[in-house]
Amino acid sequence: MTTAKRYFSIPLIDLAHESECQVTVDRDAGQYLGHPTTVLLDDGRTMIVVYPKGHGRFLRNSGNKTNLFEVYAIYSNDGGCTWGEPVVVTRHQEAHLCEPGLVRSPDGKQLCMLLRENSRQFNSMVIFSDDEGETWSDPIELPGALTGDRHQALYAADGRLVISFRDMAHETPTKGDWVGWVGTYDDIACGREGQYRVRFMDNTKGADCAYPALELLPDGTIITTTYGHWAEGEEPYIASVRFTMEELDRKAKGL
Repeated sequence: MTTAKRYFSIPLIDLAHESECQVTVDRDAGQYLGHPTTVLLDDGRTMIVVYPKGHGRFLRNSGNKTNLFEVYAIYSNDGGCTWGEPVVVTRHQEAHLCEPGLVRSPDGKQLCMLLRENSRQFNSMVIFSDDEGETWSDPIELPGALTGDRHQALYAADGRLVISFRDMAHETPTKGDWVGWVGTYDDIACGREGQYRVRFMDNTKGADCAYPALELLPDGTIITTTYGHWAEGEEPYIASVRFTMEELDRKAKGL
């Protein structure tokens, strides 16, 4: 079983009721909207959001199903025109690892992969590669502050990391909500909790939320976008939250 701390002790900033920083991207009464991703175009202003109408579905072949979760990588050497065969990146005998999120170290020499842990016995996990993904370290547990699903990471203008994800920590007041983490790459590499946590929005139905894309605008504004049950009793819809690091830091000082 887990030996890592299941709770977190860093401050929690709550933006869930600050409507001035929230933007509704798309909302369709009675229609499930989910699983968005974004891209910011070269003009620094135009953002494209893509998402399915309805919950995403996955295909399975006729192979034998096992209880061992494996994380795969597939490589392309021609800009995505063709792809190689899947290669196993990591596995764990007890943890169910899936939905990886990648971030590169500030010096560019290391890759870090944050992993959802779907058996819910452990905290989320992390692995590292020093050879551009050819080999990876064994999975180790992250602190409770980074335990959740579907991690997406972005470097802010000041060099700190912002990671957006669904909160699935074992001991947390915001379980199942859309949250963020602020800290440094070294915090992750050294197993530290980080600087503070943020609740972006309150998900009102279980844990059905968050494939949370992140974009950094030229003026330093960060936009994170995802889906969730943001209104009680309604189908999920797509929303964004806009903030700056300066705004978060001021709120953290006020706690």
